Amino acid sequence: MRPQREPEQITDLSRLKAFTNPLRMQLYRLLYAAGTATASQLAEQVDQAPSLVSYHLRKLAEHGFVAEASGHGTDGRERWWQVASEKGWGFRDADFTGTPEGAAAVGAVLHGILDNRSAQYRAYLDQSAAWGAEWTDAAFSSEWIMALTPAELAEMSDELEVVTRRWRQRGKEARAAGDTDGREHVSVHLYGFPFRP
Repeated sequence: MRPQREPEQITDLSRLKAFTNPLRMQLYRLLYAAGTATASQLAEQVDQAPSLVSYHLRKLAEHGFVAEASGHGTDGRERWWQVASEKGWGFRDADFTGTPEGAAAVGAVLHGILDNRSAQYRAYLDQSAAWGAEWTDAAFSSEWIMALTPAELAEMSDELEVVTRRWRQRGKEARAAGDTDGREHVSVHLYGFPFRP
């Protein structure tokens, strides 16, 4: 049995379906990275109307993924948002794929996540020269082809999760201590899946 993961595990189909909308996935990711933001600030980043962004933030809030951030802004009209939990969320395909509606939701969410991550990496590639040699030399993209069992792949996933959590915590502690010089958001994408050549 795999150890309990730290992020909240989504088991309710209506909550999972909140992320079948690609804009909601994008807004959640931006808000997670920013910490807090207004609908207007997020709207500029996604090139959408603030009213549409507000609508989708309220939908995410209805499902417990984002919440209003207190202590921000000086005028009462401006609503600040934050993710509801820094731990994030996850789900197991098997909890949903027993029904056609659940399988469709899983497919839509996973495709949305992949599209979002691909767009983020493409944007980095398009702008890589602007990051300078130090960052481009540090950035990486790797693929390893292995022969594993499902249990071994699950074990490797758990080991990689421990490593990435350790590095994420290190960055959070450094920022909290005021060590922000040269520190940027870094996205690490890892995939492990079976295929037949």
